[in-house]
Amino acid sequence: MDDANPDFDQTPTNGSNGPSANAPGPGPAQAVPPPRPFVEKVFFGYDGLRSGWRILIFLAVAAICILAFGGMFAILLHKRRIGQTQNFSPATLILGEGIPLAGVLIAAWIMSKIERRTFADFGLSFRHFAGAKFLLGAFWGWLALTALLLGIRVLHGFAFGSLALHGPAAARYAIFWAAAFMIVGLFEEFGVRGYLLSTLTEGIGFWPAAIMLSIIFGAGHLHNPGEDWVGGLAAGLIGFFFCFTLRRLGTLWFAVGFHAAWDYAESFIYSVPNSGIAAQGHLMNSSFHGPSWLTGGRVGPEGSLLVFAVIGVAFILFDRVHRHAEFPLHLPRAT
Repeated sequence: MDDANPDFDQTPTNGSNGPSANAPGPGPAQAVPPPRPFVEKVFFGYDGLRSGWRILIFLAVAAICILAFGGMFAILLHKRRIGQTQNFSPATLILGEGIPLAGVLIAAWIMSKIERRTFADFGLSFRHFAGAKFLLGAFWGWLALTALLLGIRVLHGFAFGSLALHGPAAARYAIFWAAAFMIVGLFEEFGVRGYLLSTLTEGIGFWPAAIMLSIIFGAGHLHNPGEDWVGGLAAGLIGFFFCFTLRRLGTLWFAVGFHAAWDYAESFIYSVPNSGIAAQGHLMNSSFHGPSWLTGGRVGPEGSLLVFAVIGVAFILFDRVHRHAEFPLHLPRAT
């Protein structure tokens, strides 16, 4: 019998195991709440403002912040330089990605205060930095990119070449590129799989939200100079892999480390094109030779068909190593 039911006197009388004959019967039926106006239902669910409208507010606030910090000018300058020279420097990358990152973080902070949530709810706690997960992700990212290039080399499509930088210049660029790609990892991971994924999950569920945002992430890469459909598809799939790691680990720090290390190894260490773009101040004089399906052509290794094998292996290995969620996100149920 439900102890929380106030409609029945559960104290037996006259030896009876049932309710007393003098016990009051069921109370009057609760009044049915009046139907809500259509406009109210469009904007509000039972738990408050619907997730879609909160996402629009987040995006609007982020855009305003980016404009206020001169982000739009920085992004346009970044794209113009890349389009003209087909290379990019740590300074342009830090400017082009750092200011939008600031805008996204500020917008998420504002929304967290409005919704009474924390950055940990969005998968990226700064108070409890998951350093071990970040370093583990960085190792996976470097290993995955290295495996991809070794696969191309085994099939006679890639040569590491000689060193292009030495001494202080190599050390300086190594530090600058590490900082630049750390910003890239933070911006792209939190910008797509932080607040947006957490909030969209409330509306449609985690996996549908992960699929939708991964498609958008992959399509967004098609705007990079020199990118093609193979690279865009690979970006979408690896974005979905990052959603998978977030679901299992409860933090984005693994994905940030993976993303940053992949780009760092690709652009600086192995000095190959990244979405068709060559980096200034790269470490090696590497080269590709062979068919585009193998080497990726002008796109770089992300345009090689071997990238799909690497992503598939990453999914399988991660699933085997992390079979159960270690620190699951407190994701809301879809409404």
